[in-house]
Amino acid sequence: MGIDLGERGKVMKTHRKSPKSVDPYLLLLVKLYRFLARRSDSQFNKVVLKRLYMSRSNAMPISISRLAKFMDGKEGKIAVIVGKVLDDERLFEAPKLSICALKFSDSARAKIEKAGGECLTFDQLALRSPLGQNTVLLRGKKNCREVYKHFFGVVKDGKVKPYVRSKGRSFERARGRRASRGYRK
Repeated sequence: MGIDLGERGKVMKTHRKSPKSVDPYLLLLVKLYRFLARRSDSQFNKVVLKRLYMSRSNAMPISISRLAKFMDGKEGKIAVIVGKVLDDERLFEAPKLSICALKFSDSARAKIEKAGGECLTFDQLALRSPLGQNTVLLRGKKNCREVYKHFFGVVKDGKVKPYVRSKGRSFERARGRRASRGYRK
């Protein structure tokens, strides 16, 4: 006897083989890095290709301050982020960095170029280092979206945030016999 596989029969793999986006620039980048991943043994190109497939909620942004922290002591290398680079208002002067990303916020781009750094696109990176030499592959924090505060196992100390309409006195509070919980004599 066989095992019951449900309605669909064969259990399919669930990872993406192409992006769902219809952005023509992204589709051209996928075509380029698919070629590079196939024709070279570089693991860098395979990882970049996999991250180009990701949804926008999985391709997390990263701020300039975190980039500066991770690139400390790695002068001469290119920071590669498959996602967006955002500005951090708390960082007044950015260090000189070479950064390759899908998108830059206007203020982040201005701060990087003011410091003497450069903002690269992925097609420029493919010409400069096709195998990923002298690069540092980074990404933003995975679980920093608001929605992750409601998931058990992701939050610290097991304090899962409930989905509550409001945070008032009479919304999902234990209603013991005390004045602070809506009880009056």
